[in-house]
Amino acid sequence: MMHPPSHKLFIYTALPCEAKPLVEYFKLKKDVSIQPFTVYFNNDICLTVTGVGKSAMAAGVAFTQALFAAVEYPTILNIGVAGHRYEALGRLFFADKIIDIDSERSYYPSLIYTLPSFTCGIQTVSKAQTSYHESYLCDMEASAFYETAVRFTSSEFIFCLKVVSDNEASPAENINPKQVSNLIGTHISSLELVLEQVFKLAALIAKPEIVLWNKLIQQHHFTIAEQRQLKGLLMRWCVITDNQHLDFDEAPLGCAKDLLSWLDLKIQATDFCL
Repeated sequence: MMHPPSHKLFIYTALPCEAKPLVEYFKLKKDVSIQPFTVYFNNDICLTVTGVGKSAMAAGVAFTQALFAAVEYPTILNIGVAGHRYEALGRLFFADKIIDIDSERSYYPSLIYTLPSFTCGIQTVSKAQTSYHESYLCDMEASAFYETAVRFTSSEFIFCLKVVSDNEASPAENINPKQVSNLIGTHISSLELVLEQVFKLAALIAKPEIVLWNKLIQQHHFTIAEQRQLKGLLMRWCVITDNQHLDFDEAPLGCAKDLLSWLDLKIQATDFCL
């Protein structure tokens, strides 16, 4: 395989035409040795074309992350097109809520950055729709993307970006691959503005989180699963507080589970500093 040893950014698209402008802009190279999915690389980025639908997206994310992820908390994003009842074609949105219509589960990406675009909720469906929700975007992959991605990184490093490709005035049957590529390509600069913030934040939190994690697992008995949960919570604390000191004298002196619960509640009660 031609891929480098690690990537800090993973991009997932359902369609080749969604991937095309990103492949060209970031000068990504196809790894012809990979068979289940089409995968492109450069030194920092891994892009996977998963195919359409929730099952394909979930499989693509799980396959790529399990095989290639080496950094502790990679940035994982899904970019593609979606329909909306009235929003103009070509408008970019960051998903702030993702609803799976089949399971009725909802997911809430942690958008703690300064975004160059508006946010909107997305409804993920199993089949293409001919009608539009009053206020939500509609796609076929977002819920599966988020549900799978959050297994491999923290929610602060997961993004779902959708560009409006169809609406009531211009229905989905009018979409063509060239148009999709042009719509995605228009917003690469917006994507870069967010990624710049994400990578700076990732660099800031890496050392404090690891140092504190090592200290705590030496002081308390954590199972493997609890160690992973602890690392995620500490990373989130560093993100939302800009590495503020944690006073563990306030924490319960019982088992590791109690400490994890205390830390989770403390995070929930803390305002973002960014």
